[in-house]
Amino acid sequence: MLKVENLGVLYKTDLETVRAVNGISFELDKGESIGIVGETGAGKTTTALAILRLLPPKVGQITSGSIEVEGVNLLELPEAQMRSVYRGEKIAMIFQDPMTALNPVVKVGAQIAEALGYHNKDHKSKQEIEKRVEEVLELVGIPAFRKNDYPHQFSGGMKQRVVIAIALACEPELLIADEPTTALDVTIQAQVLAMMNELREKLGTSLIMITHDLGIVAQMCDKVAVMYAGELIEQGSAEDIFEGDKHHPYTVGLFNSIPNLRVETDRLNPIDGLMPDPTNLPKGCNFSPRCPKCMDICKQEAPTEYVSGSHRIACHLYTQHKEGGEVNG
Repeated sequence: MLKVENLGVLYKTDLETVRAVNGISFELDKGESIGIVGETGAGKTTTALAILRLLPPKVGQITSGSIEVEGVNLLELPEAQMRSVYRGEKIAMIFQDPMTALNPVVKVGAQIAEALGYHNKDHKSKQEIEKRVEEVLELVGIPAFRKNDYPHQFSGGMKQRVVIAIALACEPELLIADEPTTALDVTIQAQVLAMMNELREKLGTSLIMITHDLGIVAQMCDKVAVMYAGELIEQGSAEDIFEGDKHHPYTVGLFNSIPNLRVETDRLNPIDGLMPDPTNLPKGCNFSPRCPKCMDICKQEAPTEYVSGSHRIACHLYTQHKEGGEVNG
């Protein structure tokens, strides 16, 4: 369904160049789901925007790689074909911030109907489109009569549900969900996740779930990719990540940051330090300034990948012996 290979993205201004995504690769089959996790600023949203070719014009640039959907490289398509065939119909995105994703002066029902009308292959009548608008609003837990309300009449969580309704309206083959449950309470969050699972089972929809919540990833995703400073430093099946015995030190840090209900402790165990400046990434491994297992080679050379079946880890810990340079993985 989706094959991203060696994708590189820059944000370039007159003042600085931000290396947001640096040579990432992953694949997704039809009906599969992948969770992309990592800290704020890791490059998760930029990856999603690059797939849809929605990077800021003139500033955002895809510098390398390919993005293939069913064998078609999206980076080679004209904008008109991207807009009419792929963006919104084959691939839809639930945007991270519903406050800015919705047009404040257009009724929410009209915003959903716009997507349906633009990708109207079945020549649906206006009445059929209105009926579908009401269906998707009910699907996300909003009464159908509220289609005539404006975004400012909704709470943050309700706006998030409207954005989800717009994404689901055309029943896409690939759904990119950028932190879709951030503004929702726990009950509605469970309903939205159940709704996405139902869509996947009904239509065979593939899913990219971008989130900070490893619990959601465990519940929703077949594959997991851990992103740090624009790179995928570990990826594999959900079983590899949650039950495997080898992990990148950053992944270990993410798991250690989660409260354990069985252990009484005074404080959580965060990862020391901050994400590196993307305009001035460190030499060698990007995680080396924060890594508790950092070796001399980590500060000099970028790590090669340790591969075991579907499990991939970009870390010298598993590909370079501390003393002799022998493979110990």
